[in-house]
Amino acid sequence: MVEKHNPLEQFEIQTLIPIRLGNLDISFTNSSAFMVLAVAAVAILMILAVRPRASIPGRWQILAELSYEFIARLVSDNIGKDGKPYFSLIFTIFMFVLFGNFLGMLPYSFTFTSHIAVTLSMALVIFVLVTIIA
Repeated sequence: MVEKHNPLEQFEIQTLIPIRLGNLDISFTNSSAFMVLAVAAVAILMILAVRPRASIPGRWQILAELSYEFIARLVSDNIGKDGKPYFSLIFTIFMFVLFGNFLGMLPYSFTFTSHIAVTLSMALVIFVLVTIIA
């Protein structure tokens, strides 16, 4: 008998390491694992990019500089000079979402940005931070 494959299984959150604090479930899930993996990938990219400090940039440095300049231009075109305080926040969120979506394109991986809880929590954090900074 052939097993039926449900394409929605890729969106199910599965507990990897169960952690409970009283009635609170703070388990480490596949969503958490892919978020950590995305942060690690961005950190590795940036570390590899700035490590050699060559006068002729290598591939990693070019990639990092292009992403940096793209976001810097995007911020300055849309917000102007008033957007400088927000640049690091925007750059960090952009790279996090970009690498999360890249990881989600790999077969048998998990796209954490497909869940409304992730996007809503990021939006609320951004709203609060921008309100406090402004």
